Amino acid sequence: MLSLRQYLSSSQLVPKTLNPRIHPIYKRLHRSMGVSSLKVAWRKDATLDAAIERDKRFRLCSRVVREVLNEPGHRIPLRYLEKRRERLRLPFRAKTFLSRFPNLLELYPDRIKPSSPPVPFLRPSPRLLSFLSLQSSIYSHLEPLVLSKVCKLLMMSRHRALPAHKLFSVKRDFGLPDDFLVSLVGRHPHLFRLVGAGGDHLELVSWPEEYARSVIEHRADEESRIIGVRMRPNFAIRLPKGFYLRREMREWTRDWLEIPYISPYEDASRLHPASPEMEKRNVAVFHELLSLSVLRRMAVPVVGKFSEEYRYSNEFANTFTRHPGIFYVSLKGGIKTAMLREAYDEHGELVDRDPFLQIKDKFMEMMEEGHREWMERIRNKREAVQKDLELMARKNAELSVGDYETCTDGRSQQVKSSTDGNNDEWQSEDDVQDLNHLGISNQS
Repeated sequence: MLSLRQYLSSSQLVPKTLNPRIHPIYKRLHRSMGVSSLKVAWRKDATLDAAIERDKRFRLCSRVVREVLNEPGHRIPLRYLEKRRERLRLPFRAKTFLSRFPNLLELYPDRIKPSSPPVPFLRPSPRLLSFLSLQSSIYSHLEPLVLSKVCKLLMMSRHRALPAHKLFSVKRDFGLPDDFLVSLVGRHPHLFRLVGAGGDHLELVSWPEEYARSVIEHRADEESRIIGVRMRPNFAIRLPKGFYLRREMREWTRDWLEIPYISPYEDASRLHPASPEMEKRNVAVFHELLSLSVLRRMAVPVVGKFSEEYRYSNEFANTFTRHPGIFYVSLKGGIKTAMLREAYDEHGELVDRDPFLQIKDKFMEMMEEGHREWMERIRNKREAVQKDLELMARKNAELSVGDYETCTDGRSQQVKSSTDGNNDEWQSEDDVQDLNHLGISNQS
């Protein structure tokens, strides 16, 4: 993997006399170029696309399970779930889903109304209930991480507050429990409070300085500690193999990397919306958001929900494609997903694993266990059918041989008795059949 800094410094396309590092006038003109005018062609990355594709089964199962768990009493009629197939993007019938993943949900008879006849209902299986208990235990153990994530999300916002419904809509992206709004406010009133009409906004009461450092800054601090030299915070650049940047984009990126890092927790009100400095700050915000997410990736429309609170424009999606060494935008699943390149290795596996991933791992373990049971049943059925077919074939073969022997013995005796009655030469069975067919006997 070629470093973008090495790639840019090795380029001979910029005359040395006009190098922005040397010529201050050219540098000022170059940096004044509009950020929105810079374009980078999107290029598919099959390795990172595969990382999303591998989670396809997990996303399907989690959607169906959540649908049941969100119902009162965690129970739902089977036919109701069948009607929601399109919304759940379930590609097959609900009964087929239950047979393929048998240890997630179970069927039982119940009545929709007291006077109605019993119909099939769905409820969590004992195995799923055990998983939910384990999940609650993991959330309790990782509450400090939940606290830090919520604090950081609030600290990056313009007024240190976010709409509660927006936070609730991204809880799964950041690994937050369902009741985090109630539990955190109740246990940490010195940090949070609900404000607005009906408590529709979560506000940060005090500024926790220990959370005001980004992932980029923590990495620079760690490098400084190891080598003993103060390192300047900046982004880790990983250009895809064979990726090509046009000359003007290389020049702009070279200068952009020299701009001092702007923390996402700093006040950005002084920055011009179209300036390279604001671009640096926006990239820092996106980098921090993806670093806080469980899978180090988020759907681009979900990121767009916070454009007002985090001070980025409606054209923010182009920022991801302008920096292909930092981000990748996948189109898998019919939706744009922004991914953090540095979080994945060359095989598309996460190298920076969030502690909340253990919940996903446990769910997938349970899900795959049931899927293996279904595959084993299908295999056993196929083997049983194959054995039955082989047994039937053997019996048919034996019956055919027996019938043939009985038939040939009778015909041979008939032919022999007819030949014994005269002195003519003995004729074969086929000859007798041909003669009989023509109405000719041996005596004629």
